[in-house]
Order: sequence, then C-alpha cells, then structure tokens
Amino acid sequence: MPVSKAHAQWNGDVPSGSGTFTAGESISGGVTYKSRFEGGPGSNPEQLIAAAHATCFSMALANVLAEAGSPADGIETDAAVTLRPVDGVPTILKIELTTVGTVPGLDEPAFQDFAGKAKAGCPVSRALAGVPEITLTASLKK
Repeated sequence: MPVSKAHAQWNGDVPSGSGTFTAGESISGGVTYKSRFEGGPGSNPEQLIAAAHATCFSMALANVLAEAGSPADGIETDAAVTLRPVDGVPTILKIELTTVGTVPGLDEPAFQDFAGKAKAGCPVSRALAGVPEITLTASLKK
C-alpha cells in the first residue's frame, strides 16, 4: 500500500501568521488563526480530519455492505469535528458522523448494524480513537 503524504508551511506567529498545505497531488489550501479558531475564510486541519473521516467511513461501509451481499448504490457521509479549549489547549472533543445510504433490499436496523461495524473497522476512526466522543447517525435514503 502506498504511503500518503502531505506538506505544511507556517509563517509568523499564530495570531497574525498564515500557512499553506498540500495533500497528495490535488488538495491544497491556506490556513490562518481566523480560519481555524474563529470560523473565518480559509481552511483548517479539522476540516481535513472531517474530510478524511467521512471518506474513510463511506468506503468502509461500502465494503462491509458488499461483503455481506448487500452492495450500496450510494453512501453519503458528513463529518463534523468540534474543537474546543480544554485546560487552555485546543482539543478535538467530538466528531459527529452522519451517513445516508441507498441500499436496495436492506432494512433500517440492518443498515445501522452494518454502519456500526464500518465505524469500528474504519482506519481513520481507529486512528482517532483518542477523541472522547465519536457519534454515528445512520439511515437509509427514503
């Protein structure tokens, strides 16, 4: 399996400085204090974590469903990462995953069970195990 790589550069102090990042060949962005801590324009690391988690989870769920003989027509996952100070240190406290699947012939309880299995096996979920709360809301598209 390939090694995934990224690069980041920061210039100046945190409150007034700025940075850039690249991930792979097609992802890049800029980050500032305002974009990270005040909801200002630009990117931040937590968005990248959310994107990685949503993508990894969707792929893990597609795999679990296919292996069970119920391949999905589609899976959409949103991830929301909450960053808050803990003892004065910015900390990721919560990640909320919300997924909706289109899976012919599958009922809601079975889909939720498969989603739970995917969350447990998703490499990014496992890497983020130190986050105090990772929630999952899973439903079938109506």
